[in-house]
Amino acid sequence: MKKDLSLKDGSPIKGTPGDGPEKEGTLGESLRSQGVSRRSFMKFCATTASMMALPPSMIPMIAKALENARRPSVIWLSFQECTGCTESLTRAHSPTVESLIFESISLDYHHTLQAASGQAAEAAREAAMEENFGNYLLVVDGSIPLDNPGYSTIAGISNLDMLTESAKGAAAIIAVGTCATYGGIPHANPNPTGAVSVKDIIKDKPVINVPGCPPIPVVITGVLAHYLTFGSLPELDHIGRPKAFYGQSIHDRCYRRPFYDKGQFAETFDDEGAKKGWCLFKLGCRGPTTYNACATTKWNNGTSFPIESGHPCLGCSEPDFWDGGGFYKALSMPTEDISKTAVYTVAGAAAAGAVIGALNRGKKSNSDKIHIKTTIDDLRK
Repeated sequence: MKKDLSLKDGSPIKGTPGDGPEKEGTLGESLRSQGVSRRSFMKFCATTASMMALPPSMIPMIAKALENARRPSVIWLSFQECTGCTESLTRAHSPTVESLIFESISLDYHHTLQAASGQAAEAAREAAMEENFGNYLLVVDGSIPLDNPGYSTIAGISNLDMLTESAKGAAAIIAVGTCATYGGIPHANPNPTGAVSVKDIIKDKPVINVPGCPPIPVVITGVLAHYLTFGSLPELDHIGRPKAFYGQSIHDRCYRRPFYDKGQFAETFDDEGAKKGWCLFKLGCRGPTTYNACATTKWNNGTSFPIESGHPCLGCSEPDFWDGGGFYKALSMPTEDISKTAVYTVAGAAAAGAVIGALNRGKKSNSDKIHIKTTIDDLRK
């Protein structure tokens, strides 16, 4: 018997995955029917414009486009993954505008959330592909094994075959999570399944990478909002990530950055530096080499992010982060060795930290100008 999905308050979700596309009604009508106020909607549009570095004059355009947009068909495929990307998305507090945006798209196929199963599930995917050919969005999370198709199959179909088949009629593809964008943990040495990313396979369609293990929900909804507003994907960096969310390193936006500039670091997780909120660089923080919006959008409805909770950044939104060395081993400095200032006098350490901080900012500025990203290997030199 088919089960109906419902929200936390018990109300049914419209357009349950597997039911096929729901054509009638605009996004604005759907949001109003679910109790979203005009004020909340405009606040979401303003936030989206701000995070995408768009001027305030674009807010009415975003609002108008979203309000009049027809619900796009979305097919979501999950391959070699842990379901963390879906979990991240569903953990958005209901009824936030972000979660309602997702409930208001026509999510026609999703391995985890769909009500249909077996032949009915595959029939829903095929119907959505046929009815919306050339217009649907394909979302993929998880890497694709190439060494042996039998490592990961769905309904007897290998991940590779399902991806290539579903990509043919897609308007664009969104690779969600580090596994889909770079191969992720399945790709880690020795990569027993021959895991690769979506971009390694699909060459004839626009692919936007939304890395993170898992990615931030508002980043995914922001990408969809941009597509609904402008009918195109946002500006991407050199590895296919939206610049609005991945244009700066976590280090650049971190509230502990002033301590880094002063040369004040926590040496252990329970020393005085840790208690005072000093920089976690010596405890292995990879914020300087990791590009993401964690420090600004945060997690759990803007509550916190790992560094704020006292744990160093693992660099999970960067390629091959799992093979980048021990997570709690400090990386070499990208510029001068700040650790040497620790042996100076208190006054000397403060002065040296300030000077080195200025040098760091200058070199970072030069790096930004020529758009060269510092890698973990660079830091070890």
